[in-house]
Amino acid sequence: MRISPVRNASPVLFATASAIALLTAAPAFAQTTEQSAETVSDIVVTGTRAPNRSRLDTLAPVDVVTAQNLQKTGTTEFATALAQAIPSLTFQRPSANDGTDSVRPITLRGLSPDQTLVLVNGTRRHASALVNVNGTVGRGSAAVDLNTIPTGALDRVEVLRDGASAQYGSDAIAGVVNLRLKEASSGGGASVTYGQYLTTVKTARGERDEHDGATVTASAWQGFALGDDGFLTLSAEYLNRDSTNRADYDPRAAANGAITARFGDPDVEQWTVFANAGKGLGNGWKAYGWAGYQDRDSTGAAFPRLSDNINNVASIYPNGFLPKVAINSKDASVAGGLRGEVAGWNADISLTYGRNALDFRTKDSLNSTYGANSPTDFDSGSLIYDQLVLGADFSRAFDVDLSAGPLNFAWGLEQRWESYQIKAGQAESYNRGPLGADTRLAGGAQGFVGFQPSNEVDVDRNNFAAYADVEIPLTDKLTVDGAVRFEDYSDFGTTQTGKLSARYDFNHSFALRGSISTGFRAPSLQQSYFTSTQSVIQNGAVVETGTFPATSAVASALGARPLKAETSTNYSLGGVVRLGRFDLTVDAYKIDIDNQIVLSELINRSFSPQVAGLLDPLGIQAARFFLNGVSTSTEGVDIVGRYRLPTERLGDFDFTVAANFNDVKVNKLPNSSSVLNPVPTLFARQRILTIEDGTPDTKVSAAADWGLNKFGATVRATYYGDVLQAGSTPGGDYSTGAKTVIDLEGRYQLTDRIGVIVGVDNLFDEYPDYVPISNAASAPGTDLTSNGVLGFPYYSPFGFNGRYAYARLSVKW
Repeated sequence: MRISPVRNASPVLFATASAIALLTAAPAFAQTTEQSAETVSDIVVTGTRAPNRSRLDTLAPVDVVTAQNLQKTGTTEFATALAQAIPSLTFQRPSANDGTDSVRPITLRGLSPDQTLVLVNGTRRHASALVNVNGTVGRGSAAVDLNTIPTGALDRVEVLRDGASAQYGSDAIAGVVNLRLKEASSGGGASVTYGQYLTTVKTARGERDEHDGATVTASAWQGFALGDDGFLTLSAEYLNRDSTNRADYDPRAAANGAITARFGDPDVEQWTVFANAGKGLGNGWKAYGWAGYQDRDSTGAAFPRLSDNINNVASIYPNGFLPKVAINSKDASVAGGLRGEVAGWNADISLTYGRNALDFRTKDSLNSTYGANSPTDFDSGSLIYDQLVLGADFSRAFDVDLSAGPLNFAWGLEQRWESYQIKAGQAESYNRGPLGADTRLAGGAQGFVGFQPSNEVDVDRNNFAAYADVEIPLTDKLTVDGAVRFEDYSDFGTTQTGKLSARYDFNHSFALRGSISTGFRAPSLQQSYFTSTQSVIQNGAVVETGTFPATSAVASALGARPLKAETSTNYSLGGVVRLGRFDLTVDAYKIDIDNQIVLSELINRSFSPQVAGLLDPLGIQAARFFLNGVSTSTEGVDIVGRYRLPTERLGDFDFTVAANFNDVKVNKLPNSSSVLNPVPTLFARQRILTIEDGTPDTKVSAAADWGLNKFGATVRATYYGDVLQAGSTPGGDYSTGAKTVIDLEGRYQLTDRIGVIVGVDNLFDEYPDYVPISNAASAPGTDLTSNGVLGFPYYSPFGFNGRYAYARLSVKW
């Protein structure tokens, strides 16, 4: 395990030192008596239920990223753009990891993707049906797919960087991402963006130029008036992206020195539509609602099978084959609600439904146990998750003789229903055919074995929640907030959480804020019931692996127990500085998590005769399952500074510097309840180091935005600390190296309505360190190894595609 000065420094001491240093330097940036340049766009609704609170007035840190910020980059992927804007958020780009290639999760403060709650207009967003079971960051999680939301539908994004389970419920351990949709009754806009990677790829075995990943994105939105007091905002987006390939050269004799793998982004074609509406009903009541739908076809690649592979059928693929994993994702959401006043209380009653359905196909493949009669294209089954949420929220300001203002009290009720289904694929996608007696042959579709009838599930659950939240301005300087929440789940029981926050404003220029809270994350239905049989690559060999629910007989015998909720305790302490056009926030945090839900190690039949006796009747060589028991401690500090400089002759400048320093430690490992002797290891080195070192411990972003008349430009530099992609032994380790990525964009307004943008992301063609030959040939313990497949670590926080050039034509009306 690596040691660095940043990882071993106290975040609280670091935050204090940073604040003092920046406060000392602040006057040099703020030779003005103007108040901080806060605008309506700084007003936030996330993390507070008090009205008209700006991002610098909150009791916990909240980032505000506007739609304009998201569009000042070459990428049209929402999650990628958001990660570029917020240092504490990471969006990695795994490859050759089945469904995770297409449904990529975010991480906040280095925690699991499902420990961040996602809201749309303040209501809970449904998760993806996919559970990440391969060797990626976030292994074992089932998270929200942020790329189902087009940036053109958004007005802004608010990211609460604080534990908020008592305020919002399950999953809000790391924080909350609230997506706020456009509310326009007139006007509109459209854009067309074209981009492509123009890069030199330097892998362990050679160098080559690549021009790939060509991407076309067309988007448009339009606002319509609904009477004098209503709006309807429609948005649509179409994206078509070619795949990229950063695999190394294949050293095996049958490859003849060629590149046989496809290691990079999958090809994607998707279209998305969103609508957001609101209309006054009279007597102070308003109806509102939104709806969205996305259809995405995405195809990634699996491990290549060469002509001399025993699982190749020469009459079908004389030169070997590269299996593809294709996913069609259909994501739908619809919401409606009423806002008004009931007996002096501001009331908000809503009903929200979301559904994500993933249909899997294994293409350009075969089932070797069928020989020459094997299909080459397989229906491999489906995953479906849906969620229905009924919520009622009430708030009221009470005058209680406080000189600083009224007490704000909020309370609410929520009922949530969830369901999860696994549907089997066609028989040839999982069966052992006429040649199945030959145990050397892998059964099922190679690259992605189909879901079997024994894997099929159709389960549901419900939960009830109640919360109360009170914010009290005790004096004109001191504000405190307390929240409590009770939840009752039909499948694992009840939980209670609480939060206490405070803020003290010494004057307009300086404030201290802090909070302490308890949190929880309920085990998802995906984690509780997912089951499959897959071909997993372990130590360069294909291992037929069964994934089992924790309550199954196999998992119980191997050491599993029924899942229970994760619990957490969050601490934060920070300061806010406002000096004219300069503002700064420094927030230190500590997050302790107990009983984190993870996916176990692969327990192989070779471990013991007892394990073999369990697995052999099922026709598998290894088993894994979900379990509780990992405890972690995360310490860190977030620093965000901004300075705005308007000039008459040189234009307007906006400078921002933001940094996240983060240290995750695993303190406790799962205990096994297995009756086997010896007891299998449930969680080992590779999984521990992925949690601790799989995301950057340091991420610093500095950006300058400039505008003068019809011209504009943005330059951004982002530094990423070293990330480790661990093997099961130290010999299998490799890392990304510490890297800095520079982005540059120029803008010109041809007319008042037509604008042109050109830019380059990753201007200097920066890559993570390539996988060395010793690891590329055999990286022990990883889920995808050997023979040039891994050109670069897919744990890289900025991807591994290189320089991306783009142009955009935009029109507004």
